[in-house]
Amino acid sequence: MFQIIFNEISAAEISQLPRLTQLEVLNQFQVSPDDLDQLDGQESEEALFGKIDREGKTLYRYRAEDVRIYFEVADDHSAVIVHRVLHKNTFQDFLFRANLPVNEDEALSRSKQFWELIEEGEKARRV
Repeated sequence: MFQIIFNEISAAEISQLPRLTQLEVLNQFQVSPDDLDQLDGQESEEALFGKIDREGKTLYRYRAEDVRIYFEVADDHSAVIVHRVLHKNTFQDFLFRANLPVNEDEALSRSKQFWELIEEGEKARRV
């Protein structure tokens, strides 16, 4: 299992969830290297984990309840760094309006706005 590190933004986002939902999400969010090694970029819409690649950068997605946790693995592979914790409808609405014939992770990998959210999380102080 990896150590889980939240930044100020992702910590604030998860704290906005109802307390019971926070506990359920954090209890479910168990990440091991094996979970991530098995991803091949062809995940189904129901998969717990997803992988998003852009310009040599790899980001992972975890689904828990109605929440999507976007994170990367630290360079030394000792931890996962959570950049954003978003409600699923944040990007489902985007996909519906855009009417894209691809899965959610693939659409996000192409979205400039999504990567701006992630970059904001990367720059935030870790807590």
